[in-house]
Amino acid sequence: MRDPRYDILFEPVQIGPVTSRNRFYQTPQCNGMGRTYPTSMAVMRGVKAEGGWGVVFAEQCDFHYTSDNTRNVRLWDEQDIPILARMTDMVHEHGSLAGLMLAHNGYITPNIISRELPFSPSGGAAFGNFPTHTRAIDKADIKALHRWTRAAALNAVKAGFDIVNIYAAHDLALPFHFISRKHNTRGDEYGGSLENRVRLLRELIEVAKEAIGDRCAVGVRFSVDELIGPAGICADGEGREVVEMLAELPDIWDVNVSGWAQDSITSRFGEEGRQEAYVDFVKRVTTKPVVGVGRFTSPDTMVGQIRRGVLDMIGAARPSIADPFLPEKIRTGALEDIRECIGCNMCVTNNYLGAPIRCTQNPTMSEEWRRGWHPEYIAHKSTDDTVLIVGAGPAGLEAARAMGQRGYQVLLAEARTELGGRVTLESRLPGLSAWARVRDHRVQQIQKMTNVDVFLDSQMGQDEVAETECSLVAVATGSRWRRDGVGRHLRTPVATTADANVLTPDDIMAGVQVSGHIVIYDDDHFYMGSVVAEALVKQGCTVTILTPAAQFAGFSQMSLEIAHIQRRMAELGVQIVPLTTVTALGAGYVSAVGVFGTDARDIACDAVIMVAGQTPNDTLFRSLSAGQSTQRIVAIGDCQAPATIASAIFAGHKFARDLGLGDPDVVPFLREDVELSPNLSGWGAEPLRGAAE
Repeated sequence: MRDPRYDILFEPVQIGPVTSRNRFYQTPQCNGMGRTYPTSMAVMRGVKAEGGWGVVFAEQCDFHYTSDNTRNVRLWDEQDIPILARMTDMVHEHGSLAGLMLAHNGYITPNIISRELPFSPSGGAAFGNFPTHTRAIDKADIKALHRWTRAAALNAVKAGFDIVNIYAAHDLALPFHFISRKHNTRGDEYGGSLENRVRLLRELIEVAKEAIGDRCAVGVRFSVDELIGPAGICADGEGREVVEMLAELPDIWDVNVSGWAQDSITSRFGEEGRQEAYVDFVKRVTTKPVVGVGRFTSPDTMVGQIRRGVLDMIGAARPSIADPFLPEKIRTGALEDIRECIGCNMCVTNNYLGAPIRCTQNPTMSEEWRRGWHPEYIAHKSTDDTVLIVGAGPAGLEAARAMGQRGYQVLLAEARTELGGRVTLESRLPGLSAWARVRDHRVQQIQKMTNVDVFLDSQMGQDEVAETECSLVAVATGSRWRRDGVGRHLRTPVATTADANVLTPDDIMAGVQVSGHIVIYDDDHFYMGSVVAEALVKQGCTVTILTPAAQFAGFSQMSLEIAHIQRRMAELGVQIVPLTTVTALGAGYVSAVGVFGTDARDIACDAVIMVAGQTPNDTLFRSLSAGQSTQRIVAIGDCQAPATIASAIFAGHKFARDLGLGDPDVVPFLREDVELSPNLSGWGAEPLRGAAE
């Protein structure tokens, strides 16, 4: 039964002409599926509605070809309605409201599909390193933008949406660019004063309300603070003034901070509810409902936001990915079953890669339709196997949990005296404590199962495995970091003297103490090099990082952490030397050279930490596979190939579903193929100029 303290979260909320059944609001959330994998996207949203989210938004939707974003849904005209209608049907099936956020990204989108020049308020260079400039939007363009917004709003209603929001947030939307003094240097009625700079946003909200306001709620998503001080929009300055100017115009305010790397900050750099200090003024200046985000995972924190008058609705993207059934679990009192978001942003990385998102906590994310995996339900066992899982890291824990849920008799053997493997070790590094939730959730679920037995301090060899007489054995013995420098850049070991002090992240996590000047060679390009550096600085060490890449921790660009990591390293006094590799290691020195063969030198140091490649701990798997046992042996997780924790969780879950019996000659998931158009009338319609007669 639900704790009465949480009843307030299940009160209905009136949003213009529509009503949400509760206060749970899944904010627009990019997912790497969108228009490319539309049924996967639609079913994923439907599962959110099934899980109790009162409002379920699609990701941002570009509504005109002058702002084409290839990863997300679009609504350029009526041709795009069927894809979106599939989503709204799935959401409505469970009694939730469906929301769409109309986005024109302005100078942010290079328009690589439409080949149109990007818009911006005043012209200038386009976003990032795209070799193009924008054209300044003129009065005719603004009138056209009104028409496009009206048409998109009407088409959104045809597609079945209940809420349409205008996007003006994250420094990613044209209306926001007009408000920003950084981008808007116009001298007409759309520039200069704040009232003029807000004019475009006001007009777009009014256009949408006039078109659909009696049938559909019209809201706005707005970033009240850019977190860059007086040079930008601030919650105690122009951010507040914008809300005051438009206070009663939209039907709902969806407020946050800018940019995306701040709004969706990882747990390493930002705590739960971090945005309250910036958005808490909004409810004091409007009577309309207010929704905000903050990686909310605790129902007590959610209730606090409501009772203290900060928010009317609890917004979430990442927590709804980690647990689509979070609202339902609170409603039914199953708090111990919530898969809490760990704020690692693995979801964001795959969206940046243009592929269906993945989640460290929730291995079924994006697989709801493709593989038929439901986040809460799993088929009862289909064989009479008894199962031994060797290794209680992320892959082993998830395999044991899911196989136990299926009803299999499971033995889980762990060589160490604690569960969690790399999750436990890494969660002790600076900033990663939230990652322990990956272990804790699975251990808690396993402890409730009478058919899963856990054995700690149990080193398993061939004889011990055979003695269990289990018919199915999953080896999840993890991996270890290499000491020899072999990784992505170096394919042969670095020459190393016998007296060189060479360590790996495994040594640091095991508690090995070092002092003095430490050189980290980072060829991993994600988070490990920086967290090891931070740990060493906290021990009093001076740290230099060498990396063969042009930018240290480059893959963390995908997780929105690159700027946070670089800033943290600068604050800690860590020296970063890019485009540099190592050629030799000896007592008290490392020999380094530029990746292009220049600037060879020796660097004095007291130890070298190699953060490069990893090696599977697959000795047991190989020995078992080479034996004559009648037991079926499967390697899972890092034991098969080292990867992310999310990959290990997925591997453990997949094993529990298919028992390692997947046919490699059969594609294991459904696909949606682009249909060939029957219309070839455009081909060759215009002859090439200069062609010979």
